Amino acid sequence: MSQTVDAPEISKGYGESVFKGAIADKYLKAVGMSAADLDDYSWINDSAKADKVAKALLKWGLDAGASSFCHWFQPMAATFRHGQTGQVQLSTLEYNSDGTPTFELKGKHILFGETDGSSYPNGGMRATHTAGGYLCIDPSSPPFMRDDCIFIPACFVSYDGHALDEKTPLHRAHQAMSKETARLFKHCGFEVKGAVNNIGLEQELFFIPREAYQRRMDLQFTGRTVLGKMPARGQELCDHYMSPINTEAEVYACMKEIQEQCYKLGIPLKTRHREVAPNQYEFAPLFGSVITQTDQNLMVMQIAEEVARKHDLACLLQEKPFAGVNGSGKHNNWSISTLCGAQLLNPGDLTAKSGNPNLFPIVMAALVAGVDEYGDLMRLAIASPGNDFRLGAMEAPPSVISTYLGTQMTAYLKDFSEGNVYEYKPATSPINLGVDIMPIVHAPAEDRNRTSPFPYGGHRFEFRAVGSSQNVSLVNTVLNALTAKKFSEISDRVEAGEDAVAVAQDMLKKHFKVVYNGNGYDPAWPAKADELGITHIDSGVEAIDKFVAEKNVKMFESLGIFDAMECAARRSILLDLYVGTIEMEVGCMIDMINQHAIPSAKAAGIDTAGMAAGVSKLEAALKEMHAASDEYEAAKLARVLRLDTMVEVRKVVDDVEAICPADKWTIATYKELLFVDTGKFK
Repeated sequence: MSQTVDAPEISKGYGESVFKGAIADKYLKAVGMSAADLDDYSWINDSAKADKVAKALLKWGLDAGASSFCHWFQPMAATFRHGQTGQVQLSTLEYNSDGTPTFELKGKHILFGETDGSSYPNGGMRATHTAGGYLCIDPSSPPFMRDDCIFIPACFVSYDGHALDEKTPLHRAHQAMSKETARLFKHCGFEVKGAVNNIGLEQELFFIPREAYQRRMDLQFTGRTVLGKMPARGQELCDHYMSPINTEAEVYACMKEIQEQCYKLGIPLKTRHREVAPNQYEFAPLFGSVITQTDQNLMVMQIAEEVARKHDLACLLQEKPFAGVNGSGKHNNWSISTLCGAQLLNPGDLTAKSGNPNLFPIVMAALVAGVDEYGDLMRLAIASPGNDFRLGAMEAPPSVISTYLGTQMTAYLKDFSEGNVYEYKPATSPINLGVDIMPIVHAPAEDRNRTSPFPYGGHRFEFRAVGSSQNVSLVNTVLNALTAKKFSEISDRVEAGEDAVAVAQDMLKKHFKVVYNGNGYDPAWPAKADELGITHIDSGVEAIDKFVAEKNVKMFESLGIFDAMECAARRSILLDLYVGTIEMEVGCMIDMINQHAIPSAKAAGIDTAGMAAGVSKLEAALKEMHAASDEYEAAKLARVLRLDTMVEVRKVVDDVEAICPADKWTIATYKELLFVDTGKFK
């Protein structure tokens, strides 16, 4: 019996602003095509079909009042860019020979575009005199409409074919993973055409009163507070986590409208709830293809910022906007399935569809080996500036890259590696509540380990350490790349005469040290991980430098994801982003002390010598950073400036705030910022 119930009056409008399915079918049939034609990506190579798709898009847009279009792409290091995307909106307005207006959109217009590649972060791959940047449609991600514009997801490359965006490498890595899955599975007696990576992203964010936000230069310019004394109440009682969202307050209406706008774009935001910190919330969608989910998450973040403004709120996406309470992450739930639907991380499903019970442990051996060997790349992929405040701070997984498998799978894989080959059948555990009328709860084979950066959680892994503001393209580029590489290594050895099971057993013996089922918050764990030789990189700057490590460049090149120039360019771009972020934060801190904290203290008769000395320290450290010999040295100095000098100066200012009369302090306080549901405090 089907458990679904249709409710057209409630679901009306869902997906109406995305060109796929029934919406696309209506307009494509008018030009002799169907929505099914869009699923065969070869239409982009047929100019006649491309013209028909363009005409259908144009009619769809005009019927909804959209007379413009653009290629929508993802520049690198776009953290501070609204929406984290690039676009040039072009009108479809043209003129007939008699001067009357008409509208036109051709296949060539939607397939390709050209723009300046030198004005985006490019790590030296483009210059003013070699500025060509080229856009091409991504047929796997459907066009969508907002207001009067049709957005066409696109890739962005240089004149030399180097990727200038986040999307192109993700496609390359995904393609490599798909090909290597088919290759490995063929050796294991399971013929498949390829595989798809599916993800689900849990987006954490803060909503704060806009009036208070507008009195915080630091929040407006950098997304985080560089000054601010903790109020008498924080998150001590965990009373915010999953408590009811106040239906009479601004945030509830804001979150509903965000969901409604996302629904129109076919973005199924499944959950909404409060998170641990005051004013912190979360949205999470249904699982979907890594390409479309990444695109959709960028739109979720943009919509959240725009809708918040309408409700007199500000949406904060930065990883650590407030000291003293939890920051925000974006859990990247990650799985792979074959194109025929076999779930690689679901042992029962994979065994049933492949007929080979050894395939699941072979897959797991490859992933364990990949996490161990390329843990530095996983750490690199989450090295956003804000994450330096979160990782290992008892609110996010540590900067040690390990994986949690649970006791049952750990024991099984140990058995397997020692030669005891049998089918893995995870068992559930019944939990009796001791009340006769209550049903028996069946706990899964794995507990939930929130301290692991990459735990297995029943048919999926969850990369928990991802930063909330991040475009997750690089994260999933790395995960798909390490998977492809390890699958490839097994295939190479099988083709050289070895047995796949024996190869997997060998991989587990060499790399099983990376499996850690304990408490990642245990202060003794990082030192123990160092003894075991597990990746442990506290500094985001040092992690970024791993982009040019010889083994990593070699791996990326072997799979056709990045060449050496692209690796070096992305290292440079990420270092520049780190330095630029700290430069803005220090500038805000200096201005806020000089323009607000010192005048407020003087008005209250409080000594300001300590704050003035702090400004001098900041200025000296900033000068030293600017004089660094190269971008790597500058980034290392920036990290010290941020985590040591700024923290030291902040304490001086926060201590002054603690004794300054409230009517004299001109900076919006944490009391005003953190309790949007309970009233305004001044």
